[in-house]
Amino acid sequence: MFRPMRRFKQQLPDDEAMEVLKHAKRGVLSVTGDNGWPYSVWLNPYFREADGRIYFHGAKEGHKIDALRKDNRASFTVIDDGVRDEGGWAYTFRSVVVFGRVEFVEDHAFALELCRELARRFNPSEDDIEKEIQMAGARLQMLCLIPEHITGKRIHEA
Repeated sequence: MFRPMRRFKQQLPDDEAMEVLKHAKRGVLSVTGDNGWPYSVWLNPYFREADGRIYFHGAKEGHKIDALRKDNRASFTVIDDGVRDEGGWAYTFRSVVVFGRVEFVEDHAFALELCRELARRFNPSEDDIEKEIQMAGARLQMLCLIPEHITGKRIHEA
């Protein structure tokens, strides 16, 4: 169903791809948008090792939500910080692409707990996190990307 990687010598071992995904702070979710046009948006992911799924937060309405209600297939791409060549301009970095289907997290209590886990990656203050949840938690929509295919790749820019 999914293509094999063309540049297979650059393919990351599965455990290394999972590490990149686990530590990624940002990534791009791509879906089929209005009139079949691709729609991509930057998101902050939370890769939950307990179930191997990727979670995102957002509002309950908007372009992304409308697109996912029509077609829940998506791809999600992340890269690590990379390493700059000594004395040069080029970087070597690792990327991961995940193909899967997105589900809406309907259990609100679970969605709030997932949101807390995601927030802890960016803000260590439990008080700040709880204040934000009190302000915006009612409008929260958590999304869950269930991976069907994951590939990682080492890329050297030069």
